[in-house]
Amino acid sequence: MKKWFLILAGFALVTSMTFASGSQDQKTVVQEVKPLVLRLAETHPADYPTTKGDMKFAELVKERTNGRIIIEVYPSSQLGQEKAVIEQVQFGAIDFTRVSVSPLASFVPVFNALQMPYLYRSEEHMWNVLLGPIGKELLASLEPSGFIGIGWFEPGARNFYNSKRPVYKPEDLAGLKIRVQESELMVGLVQALGAVATPMPYGEVYSGLQTGVIDGAENNWPSYESTSHYEVAKYYTLDEHTRVPEIIIASKISMQKLSKADQEIIKQAALDAIPYQRQLWKEREKTSEAKVRAAGSVIIEITDKTPWQQRMKVLYAKQPENVQALIKRIQEVK
Repeated sequence: MKKWFLILAGFALVTSMTFASGSQDQKTVVQEVKPLVLRLAETHPADYPTTKGDMKFAELVKERTNGRIIIEVYPSSQLGQEKAVIEQVQFGAIDFTRVSVSPLASFVPVFNALQMPYLYRSEEHMWNVLLGPIGKELLASLEPSGFIGIGWFEPGARNFYNSKRPVYKPEDLAGLKIRVQESELMVGLVQALGAVATPMPYGEVYSGLQTGVIDGAENNWPSYESTSHYEVAKYYTLDEHTRVPEIIIASKISMQKLSKADQEIIKQAALDAIPYQRQLWKEREKTSEAKVRAAGSVIIEITDKTPWQQRMKVLYAKQPENVQALIKRIQEVK
């Protein structure tokens, strides 16, 4: 009897140790599970409103997944320039990027409708478009091209500035050499206003203005100020010719690796970051405007845009039927 008791006791001890070991192994496995790290490419510096918006988006994703998913933001074009980054997102080499819809339109042409000159009546009008049915449709339209559209950011309004004279009406731009992005649409805009469109890399604009290679350019308040262009082109005309929305896109390849629940968390986090980024943009615009005015720039406010809009009829007529149809829908949004 004693022998059997010892055998049973030994078996119980071994079993207990086995279970304890198994529990310890499971605990170790749980501890070794690492978060999924995804990358987001950004062209602007770390202190810029859009970059801070990216960071808010990443913060919300981390918080709502309890740290299971971490999005690392790479500012200042560390992962490449916009067009190259878009291609890498398309093929899954980069997981997210925040870009202007301007370069994205070369991949999905219907996005040209969002950046037509003098299209929006106001900032509010643009946001009613982006956050309404049209905006949702456009985000969804990216999927066949390998992207998942997940959110929008505030771009500000672009205005003309030059070193020669105040510009109150389109005729005042006649003959001025205006730097534009390397975009057929922007070239057409400047030409329609009677100026000479001069495509040029963004980094060369300051020296171009300083040396007279160009007479002017166009951009929003923060860009006009942060690049110091106001030092060499003091006439700033608030014509608000374009509002080119910013967009956050995800790689379809990357998103498909996630559960449906995590995909929804990411999409909602991008939408919830919008108010934060918009507020930062407003604050930055005010700071930039105050600095520019204090430096002595001449600010010309345009109250009636009708003469400017009239010049755009030819440009609008050149757009494909699907783009024209979307433009009409945008114009009808209240």
